[in-house]
Order: sequence, then structure tokens, then C-alpha cells
Amino acid sequence: MKNWYVDFNQAIKSYQDIGLLIFRLGLGGMFMWHGFPKIFGGMEKWTALGETMGMFGIHFVPAFWGFMSGFAEFFGGLLIALGLFYRLACLLLVFNLSIAFASQMIGGKGLMKASQSLEDGFSFLAAFFVGPGKYSVDEYLQQNKAANKIMIAQTDG
Repeated sequence: MKNWYVDFNQAIKSYQDIGLLIFRLGLGGMFMWHGFPKIFGGMEKWTALGETMGMFGIHFVPAFWGFMSGFAEFFGGLLIALGLFYRLACLLLVFNLSIAFASQMIGGKGLMKASQSLEDGFSFLAAFFVGPGKYSVDEYLQQNKAANKIMIAQTDG
């Protein structure tokens, strides 16, 4: 049994980057879906969403805060799915989800309602440290940058 488990883990490990791709596409796509009505909802939607910041004593420009929440979800989700500016997008979403979690708890909605924000926030925090994997735009750009440095070094030498 132990040998089977070790062999299984070794075989699956070679698919780690596919797992990260599935994670990015699934979670990024869902955040785009959640953020779409917020980012494209217009001033009225942004103001209503941004008024949540009043729970933290921030009462100015609620439309800006609502827009930024929609921006974080929709465009953050897009960046996550693409693996572009991945770690920056993860931090943006961790911050957005922290605000969502805190506002739900302060608003008395309880952990049953707030748990999704907490779970997603921890997912993006872990993703920040893990990185996007090799099937990402960030990885592609890094490889091109490294290849260009090699080509420049070869032509200089």
C-alpha cells in the first residue's frame, strides 16, 4: 500500500502545472462571473456596493470603492485565469475578499455567509506563494525575457 501511494504521488506530481492551470481557469472564471454585474452595473450599482465601506468609517466616494470591488473581481479574475500579473492579482483579490469577509462579519451575517470570502481569500493567499505555473502568460514572458538575455549575450560574445 505504501509503495502504491508513493508511486501515485510521484505520477501526479508531474501534472502539477496542469492542476495550477485548472485552478486558475476555474477560480479566475468564477470571479469574472461574480464581478461582471458589479463592474458593468454602473454608478448606481457601484455606489450601493461601495457604501459597505461605511462599516469601516470610510464614507467618501462610495462609487469609487464599489467600482474597485467590481474591478478587483472581474479584472482580477481575468488576470488570474491568464496567469498575467498573477501575484499582483492575487494580492488585489486577497484585499477585496478581506474587506468582504470583515463587512459580512461586522454586518452580523455570520460565518455561514462570510465563509466563502474567507475560503477564497485563503486560496488566493496560498496562490500568491505558489505562483501561476508554467502554463501562464507570466511564465511565457519570463521565458522570452531569459531567451532574449541569452541571445544578447551570445551576440555580444
